[in-house]
Amino acid sequence: MIDFSKIEQYRENNRIEAKKALGGLPKSIWETYSAFANTHGGIILLGVEEWEDKSLHTVDLPDPDRLIKEFWDIVNNPNKTSVNVLSSKDVFVQEVDGNHIVVVNVPRAERSYKPVYVDGNPLCTYRRNVEGDYRCTKEEYQAMVRDASVKTQDMLILNEMDLTVFNRESIRSYRQRMRLSRPGHVWEALEDEDFLLKLGAVGIGSDGKKHPTSAGLLMFGNEYDIVREFNAYFLDYQEQYDADTRWTDRIISSSGDWSGNVYDFYFRVYNKLIQDIKVPFKMDGGTRVDDTTVHQALREALANCLVNADYYGRQGLVIIKKRGSITMANPGGFRIEIDAAKSGGVSDPRNGAMLKMFNLIDIGERAGSGIPNIFRVWREQSWREPIITEFSEPDRIVLSLSLLKKENSDKKVAIKSGDRGVTAKTASQKIAILEYLTDHVSAKCSDISNMLGVKDARARRILSEMIAEGSVVADGGNRNRIYKLKA
Repeated sequence: MIDFSKIEQYRENNRIEAKKALGGLPKSIWETYSAFANTHGGIILLGVEEWEDKSLHTVDLPDPDRLIKEFWDIVNNPNKTSVNVLSSKDVFVQEVDGNHIVVVNVPRAERSYKPVYVDGNPLCTYRRNVEGDYRCTKEEYQAMVRDASVKTQDMLILNEMDLTVFNRESIRSYRQRMRLSRPGHVWEALEDEDFLLKLGAVGIGSDGKKHPTSAGLLMFGNEYDIVREFNAYFLDYQEQYDADTRWTDRIISSSGDWSGNVYDFYFRVYNKLIQDIKVPFKMDGGTRVDDTTVHQALREALANCLVNADYYGRQGLVIIKKRGSITMANPGGFRIEIDAAKSGGVSDPRNGAMLKMFNLIDIGERAGSGIPNIFRVWREQSWREPIITEFSEPDRIVLSLSLLKKENSDKKVAIKSGDRGVTAKTASQKIAILEYLTDHVSAKCSDISNMLGVKDARARRILSEMIAEGSVVADGGNRNRIYKLKA
């Protein structure tokens, strides 16, 4: 994570914490341990101090081995930490500039171990942001507890609701699609109630009667019943084709003129997403085939967005389609590392019952190949690589899909920012800046120009555009100005 020969170039951020530790193991190290484990992981440097210019410099620890022993004694004490997420290789002594420091590499905790708290008190649960460690809100703590459960959160049986919450037209439509996808299935002849029970949309409650599950309510319920259980439930699709208007077309779950459930939202939105997809002419046995790998990847992306959303979380699920891009944002953080999701083979959906329902009508992947497949299809189309961003406060996942070809020149392409043409090179440089600020939290103009390989004036011009677009903010005077992602 760190090139120790250039330690002075690093700054404290959401992945790095420096502590002098000359007086022994700092008490605040446990808040940082909890914060890193509950967020994205990070590295704690003992024997490193921060100077006034924010640069990091080593001090020589008198007895680093004693610090390491003290650390292991405490981290393994259940009265101090709820769980030890470290292995032996995560804590070691490092020589830097002739001084010895202690490095503690805290990994992101698996969801089954979260929340990681300290002092035997679940209220002492911390997370990390740009400013440092902060105590979790009740909402953040509850979200981690829900995700830690062996059962996915959509398997909950809602004992206070009855089967009148279901939209019968949605169920009829789903069963028809399933008949087409799986003709002759053994559930085909069942009555609706028994079918929903087999599907996992209905469960037997504590009173011995049938009640909807969370998955059933979300997939097939009426919006006004869904918000009784999921107070912040809101699905939003926007088409933003005109710079002078906020949106040119919109679908929202609360409009009242349709069911507002996840199942119907999926098909309404998917049909909008594919309208501009160019379909190559292809014949199969005398029948034209209008389905392409791009269509399949968009189905994967939309299904992933819907089945991995935390519907108890703040803010709704928002999908925005522009002329050159599609953005999908859902409440809730990743349950696995983003790199693991990109690599594939690991499937850990937040709403497993909903994923099963989509699978039965041939939508979605359980084998963990959905995200890698999206990246593969985008490479085959020579489109710019998709970007996955994870935000906190509140937890949110954003998938950005560009529909523009990769370009290495300043040739104009068909994307707009306001009312002026934007070059492909500028657009790719903006994406590179967003990725850099995600990893480094903040940067000076000179850092950005060095990263892009351009002059300071060019970097400053791009950053000014991004500030105007609302993706980046600036802090400080001209000489000491730093740039960050907008919260």
